[in-house]
Amino acid sequence: MVDFFSGAGGFAEGFRRAGFSILLGVDNDVAAIRSFKANFPESIALRMDVQEVTGRLVERLVGRPLVVIGSPPCEPYTGANPRRRRDPLARLYEDPAGQLVLHFVRLVGELRPAVFVMENVPGILDVREELERLFAEAGYPRVYFNRLLAEDYGTPSHRLRVFISNIPLRPPRRRRRVSVAEALRGLPEPGAPGVLNHEPPPLSPRKARRISRLKWGQALIYYEGAEGRRLPNLIRLDPRRHAPTVLGSSRFIHPYEDRFLTVREQARLMGFPDDHVFLGGRDEQYNQVGEAVPVPLAEAIAREVRRVLEAGLLRPAEPAQGR
Repeated sequence: MVDFFSGAGGFAEGFRRAGFSILLGVDNDVAAIRSFKANFPESIALRMDVQEVTGRLVERLVGRPLVVIGSPPCEPYTGANPRRRRDPLARLYEDPAGQLVLHFVRLVGELRPAVFVMENVPGILDVREELERLFAEAGYPRVYFNRLLAEDYGTPSHRLRVFISNIPLRPPRRRRRVSVAEALRGLPEPGAPGVLNHEPPPLSPRKARRISRLKWGQALIYYEGAEGRRLPNLIRLDPRRHAPTVLGSSRFIHPYEDRFLTVREQARLMGFPDDHVFLGGRDEQYNQVGEAVPVPLAEAIAREVRRVLEAGLLRPAEPAQGR
């Protein structure tokens, strides 16, 4: 399989756990693609704008993939973005970041994999009919918009995402959810040797005093999202529950200590293994964690894809005419 908009490789890690060979990751972010290469040394890591990538280039590098996955930027579609365009079609056709969804569709049409899976926020459903039309033109007349909750599949944080695919994705849910306390268990103090990305973030005395007054679930600040929505950040986590959604801009406060979570602790909330490294500056590392597909959810999806392929229910599509 190949991964477009790979980031540090959360989506790909889930597929690797399900037994897939990760042939290629593509991302234009320097730190993210370095992280991808560090975690998938056997794969090709291509630092390139997806707009410039073609199916022919992918086939020349790794052959024709059986599966294509990708997570185009969600900012044009999410309600957390105060600058989100009011017209849904303008988000898709006029916003430069929103147009990257069109390039994912194009690449799927050029590569014609047996299975494709594209992840985005629920706001992408505002352009559902248009995406159905575009995927049909690309050779996939039946498309499924699968709404999945990450916490139902072993992720210690909330995350509702839509996975657009040419097969239905209904992975079996786990019987119980993972709490923050369970997710953070066993980690040594920040700065302990031998733990990747576990350096203590800086914290001023003034902010530490304000943090000390927060109870579980309370936020230190609020910011404005789309259409005037008031959204919290710097939340003190409740150890008995799963965490709120981890975003690239999210910073959480430890449930028992008056400090921010480290990158490693936030990665635990997204189900990353402790040997998954994040490179670049600290903010870049937090972004790579928050912008990933949670690993347990990715693995649940990958096992569904594998089940369908092994059952012989799908075969690789024929190459597009005129190639």
